[in-house]
Order: sequence, then C-alpha cells, then structure tokens
Amino acid sequence: MRLREIIAITQARTYTPNINPEREVAHAFASDLMSDVLCYDVTHGLLITGLTNPQMLRTADVADVSAVLVVRDKQPPPETIKLAQELGIPLLGTHFTMFEACGLLFQAGLQPCRWRNGAC
Repeated sequence: MRLREIIAITQARTYTPNINPEREVAHAFASDLMSDVLCYDVTHGLLITGLTNPQMLRTADVADVSAVLVVRDKQPPPETIKLAQELGIPLLGTHFTMFEACGLLFQAGLQPCRWRNGAC
C-alpha cells in the first residue's frame, strides 16, 4: 500500500514535510510498547502508536519502518518532529483511535507484520 493511501484512509495529517506519497508500506504493526515492536518484522511497515516521544522514533529507526502514524489526535512535540525529519521517517497523525485506524487499514488490505522468530 502506498503512503498516500494510508493518509487518505486514516484522514491523516503530515507532521514532516517533503514526504514521498508513493513510498511503499508493506504491512503494519500497532503498539505503545516499543519492546514489542522489536519482536516483529516491521521492516518497510507502518508503526501505529499513541506515543509521541523521540524514543518512539529511535525504535522506529532501528526497526526500519517506512512511516509512523500517531493516533488519538496526539500532537508530537517539536523535538519529535525534528527527529523524524532528521531520520527521514514520515510522521503522520490521525484523530482515529488505534483500534479504528487498524481496522480501516486492515479492511483496505494492509496486512499485519509477522513475529520475528527468536527475537523475544
């Protein structure tokens, strides 16, 4: 699924400028526990979270995600937005809850990430 489709489906706004709307997103994973993110293969995936701190983006960078979607209309602080720009990770935000965003994306065909065997 393309990033532009994710933005349209979730009615997301972009916090980072100059994103590539044609960026491919292979699958998605939703969590507020960043240790769980590392247990799954989220490479080229979408991380859906309610966290807005810079540590969330550092985990996303290590996991090689394609983009991050912040739910529940949370506003990332300026330092998080700046870090997303520096790391080249598109940072999006939606008013939907995590449950709603996941349901909409799954219904549109975005598949879940798979467990990383032996990672946890």
